[in-house]
Amino acid sequence: MAFVYLDNNATTPLHPRAREAMLPWLGERHGNPSSIHRFGQAARNAVEEAREQVALLLGARAAEVVFTASGTEANNAVLAHVTGGAGRPGHLLLSAVEHPSIREMALRLARLGWEVTRVSPGADGVVPADAMRAALRTDTRLVALMLANNELGTLQPVPEVAQACRARGIPLLCDAVQAVGKIPVDVDELGADYVTVGAHKFHGPLGAAALWVRAGVEISPYLVGGGQERRRRAGTENVAALAGFGAAAAAAMDELAHRTAYLAALRDRFEAALPQRAPGALVHCAGAPRLPNTSHIALPGVEGESLLIRLDVEGIAVSTGSACSSGTVEPSKTLLAMGLSRDEALSSLRVSFGMMNRAEEVDHALDVLAREVAELRRVAPVAEAAAR
Repeated sequence: MAFVYLDNNATTPLHPRAREAMLPWLGERHGNPSSIHRFGQAARNAVEEAREQVALLLGARAAEVVFTASGTEANNAVLAHVTGGAGRPGHLLLSAVEHPSIREMALRLARLGWEVTRVSPGADGVVPADAMRAALRTDTRLVALMLANNELGTLQPVPEVAQACRARGIPLLCDAVQAVGKIPVDVDELGADYVTVGAHKFHGPLGAAALWVRAGVEISPYLVGGGQERRRRAGTENVAALAGFGAAAAAAMDELAHRTAYLAALRDRFEAALPQRAPGALVHCAGAPRLPNTSHIALPGVEGESLLIRLDVEGIAVSTGSACSSGTVEPSKTLLAMGLSRDEALSSLRVSFGMMNRAEEVDHALDVLAREVAELRRVAPVAEAAAR
């Protein structure tokens, strides 16, 4: 059986350069970066080299990069800092397509008295900048707008919203985890005050991420204890993971133009053949600015979860944005927010390509997808009749 991994927005295979950078720190090399002896200083040098490499990818300065264990931690840290120092509850503004690390934290804050406004995307999966600007208030303490949506791949108008926020003195948090390493990201051009990055989304290791903090903008430590990360994030640094993060960032910097073109070619090959292989298939947000690697599709008459399982049995890995709650499958909040019906949302799949994929894998995945969609459509009427 040929196995094809097409879930690269969930995580990506490790780049050979990242693996090479990590291996010494998983074997013969060791040391606590806070120690002053030569073992500790070698570890410190590895961490700081990684910081320089990540900063270079972002067009930033190394001193502005705070290492964390995940994008979730970084996002939580910003929300905790802004709301914890506010004195009394105020207003939070976020898009309705934010990652759960922001969405769920906002729900928790709402229970503590914070007012939360969520701006929905249009049918193209893009949150209108005008709607975000119109929702700003005098008591708005933070705005959150991701750069690239993790399900749809749509790019959001961060610079336009950031400009409006800056004019009002309101900080903006941009979750750029899905975008960095796939498209050029320059923090000055974004205009945000906080930007989150995750290594494992662009062929780095799991467990390594970063929060970029604009010079002059404050961030209090979410984790307290030691004085690591210039007292902005306590905890001994994971040297091996950070070395891999830095190497993955350097590889992305070197390969970025090629990656963008290569991934777009795979995605376009898939989407061009899809209507013939699975009649009635829809490609969501095809006309909107998108990540080059992400194709979000709907297959009417087919339950996405059932199709995902059948594809997995045949060795094809994709994903849905749905979630299991109380034993029932619930549609993606993002898809509902952009106005899709419940049925269309539940018939959707996300196919996300990576640099390890090849054109022949795309063709094989299409063959399997066509066969399984046809079979599910054949048995669906029988199943519905039996249920009645």
